[in-house]
Amino acid sequence: LGDEHPDTLTTRNNLAISYHQAGRTDEAITLLEHVLADCERLLGDEHPNTLTTRANLATSYRQAGRTDEAINLLEHVLADYQRILGDEHPNTLNARNNLATSYHQAGRTDEAINLLEHVLADRERLLGNQHPDTRSARDVLSRWRSAG
Repeated sequence: LGDEHPDTLTTRNNLAISYHQAGRTDEAITLLEHVLADCERLLGDEHPNTLTTRANLATSYRQAGRTDEAINLLEHVLADYQRILGDEHPNTLNARNNLATSYHQAGRTDEAINLLEHVLADRERLLGNQHPDTRSARDVLSRWRSAG
């Protein structure tokens, strides 16, 4: 298919996620930075694959301790998802959750808790109280509140 085919970009993104999950964060970041540049050039800044790659890169930045870079990317990803997909889309909720986690990692606890409270409320309303994502948000929020 060639280096610039959307399926090739998706496969490279998936490989980077596998690197990330295997703890090979530096390799994940390097690959995601290249994939993101290609997605932006070939698909545009607002294409779903570009947004997904940007969100994945932010997660890898956070895992590598590059929290400020993660926050910067996630704030833009969240704004794009809200504008393009709406506030209730699963990708928007996940971006909001990931941004809260990055805020927490950066020591911005009040912002993290406030944002995660909104995530939890939306997940309860949209997914129900027993959905795994709802339960996870509830558990994390409880831990953050008790630690503060």
